[in-house]
Amino acid sequence: MKKLIPILVAFLCMVHSCQKNEKTDTPQKTDTLTKKNINETVVNNQETEQLSGFPKTGKKASDFVSNTYEIQYEAEGDLNNDGLSDRALVLREKADTLAARTVLVILKNPDKTYRLDTTSDSVFPAEYTEDHYKIYDTEDISIEKGKLKINLYATGPNGNLFSKFKYINSDLILTYIETYNMGAGSHQGLYYEVLKGKLTQEVTNTMEEEMPSKSKTFNLKKQRFLFKSADPEAVIRDAYNKIDSKDW
Repeated sequence: MKKLIPILVAFLCMVHSCQKNEKTDTPQKTDTLTKKNINETVVNNQETEQLSGFPKTGKKASDFVSNTYEIQYEAEGDLNNDGLSDRALVLREKADTLAARTVLVILKNPDKTYRLDTTSDSVFPAEYTEDHYKIYDTEDISIEKGKLKINLYATGPNGNLFSKFKYINSDLILTYIETYNMGAGSHQGLYYEVLKGKLTQEVTNTMEEEMPSKSKTFNLKKQRFLFKSADPEAVIRDAYNKIDSKDW
């Protein structure tokens, strides 16, 4: 019996030691989870510091442009009617002239810094076709009276394509599209007030000496296109297809 007592004491000490080790292991797992959560939070915060891969803030326009892009066109003016001069930047990839171009709208802050408000990869078309032919002869972007204007000119089949955007309730919205095309025997102009759904078609008959014109206005469904996803060329094409088959 006396021999069993030391053995029993040794056994109880071993059990107590194991329980102590198990208790001290649990906080280590909790620390690992906490560190993981902190790391995920840091990554998420870093992601929110950029918008579509571009910095959200900067002191000058070039701060928003990485080394892979160059500023092809730039417009300046008060776009959101706060009395400060904002900017619109058309960016082109340096290594790929066939790539779609990106437009950044950066708004000026009272402290003279800028914040990136929105971007678009669709409002400004590609510069060249896949065969490396220039699509539009002249391209222009401007900010006038609170409106962002994109004017594209071509003497060939592409014709002219004009579009306007303005801020409505903090969103930059497509408000107007105008096209002009010259074809065999006639010229055509389209004037589309997007928010109103009002499309006017004007056709000039060039086969007659006096070149008479006629126009008609169609009432289409009112639509709302955000700057970031609007494609003016696709919008006007879709509108035209809705009225092209209608009898004059």
